[in-house]
Amino acid sequence: MSERLLRLEAVEDRIGLKKSKIYMMVSAGEFPRPVKLGNGHINGWPENEVTAWIKARIAERGEAV
Repeated sequence: MSERLLRLEAVEDRIGLKKSKIYMMVSAGEFPRPVKLGNGHINGWPENEVTAWIKARIAERGEAV
């Protein structure tokens, strides 16, 4: 099965955060690192890693109760 890469706009839509916060979290090791596409000025995130990050946030919510 091939892996789908999500562009920044799709990641923003999926997780509800904007570019600056996403890159801050990437720098802090709190969000998956993007894959460089083309000449390196375009990034994509593996969809399965973004989905796993979302599922982990949901699981954490359940543990905090």
